[in-house]
Amino acid sequence: MSEFYETVEEGIRKKFARRLFTPFAKAIVEYSLVKPNDKIAVCISGGKDSMLMAKLFQELKRHNKFPFELVFLVMDPGYSPANRQKIEENARLLNVPVTIFGTDIFENVFEVEKSPCYLCARMRRGHLYAKAKELGCNKIALGHHYDDVIETILMGMLYGGQIQTMLPKLKSTNFEGMELIRPMYFVREKDIIAWREEYGLEFLRCACKFTAQLAGGEVDGKRQKVKELIRSLKAEDPQIEQNIFRSVENVSLATVIEYKDKNGIRHRFDEE
Repeated sequence: MSEFYETVEEGIRKKFARRLFTPFAKAIVEYSLVKPNDKIAVCISGGKDSMLMAKLFQELKRHNKFPFELVFLVMDPGYSPANRQKIEENARLLNVPVTIFGTDIFENVFEVEKSPCYLCARMRRGHLYAKAKELGCNKIALGHHYDDVIETILMGMLYGGQIQTMLPKLKSTNFEGMELIRPMYFVREKDIIAWREEYGLEFLRCACKFTAQLAGGEVDGKRQKVKELIRSLKAEDPQIEQNIFRSVENVSLATVIEYKDKNGIRHRFDEE
């Protein structure tokens, strides 16, 4: 009888190949996210997205045409014993050999009143970069997916007054030689949920003390509103999501009033 993780892996190769592995591989090829001799820290938060990313990377490794290494990195920012145990149990269940290290991020942001989630995310990333570099990695991989990308585009416009997106890869400005990649860039959240439900898997959501106090475990009220907005628009036009995604691929600088270049210098439409 097959082990549970072998059943999950077979599902990735067969039942979920088109919905999960194909878009995962497409992003890696299209954006050149994995290169020969890379050593990638696959960052696992304990949620469905990052754990699936780990399994997809394992599948990619089985078929790789050039050498690269993987480290499955879990940062414990101060989880409760139950949440820490859940991550470890899922890693064993899915045969993901995780490396776990601890920090005190939750304690540091708990008393912060303004944007604690933003500060937490920045601190997490810094610790992940530092640990990954210590382990000899040159890249960290995060589990942001297609829906995260289009939600971020709308959130920037509606709440930030700017046009921006999550990039599929980004060189670190604070850790020389390090790069962040997002290989789940084309993977849809509904397909991740379908995978999770197919195998009856249970994963963590945000598990910090701050969000635990919010009704229903809501992590980001603005993001939830944007999710609902996209859902309502899609009901009228199925192309809405694709159009949002493509909007940041088709920016015409000749038709915007002002923009910032990569050095942060502003340019106006009427400058000579």
